[in-house]
Amino acid sequence: MSHILNDLYVTILDRQANPRSGSYTTSLFAAGTDEIVKKVGEEAIEVILAAKAQSDQRVIEESADLLYHLWVLLALRGITPAQVEAELEARHRR
Repeated sequence: MSHILNDLYVTILDRQANPRSGSYTTSLFAAGTDEIVKKVGEEAIEVILAAKAQSDQRVIEESADLLYHLWVLLALRGITPAQVEAELEARHRR
């Protein structure tokens, strides 16, 4: 996993364990599962819309938003990016 994606996940875990006032990540965890999955869905749609009719930069920006919200969902579920990476590795070898 890339350094920045790992750092992001570590930060997300820290916000989950040590909530900070004013933190967007903290507010997502406080809002709960429904809000987090809603945000993942919204960001996925925004990636699709950007890919259909917007610039590459917008696709990059929306993809970053999607990855962030997906990492929050993984943290909520106690799933690590390494577990997802292992699944991708296993699929690649099939």
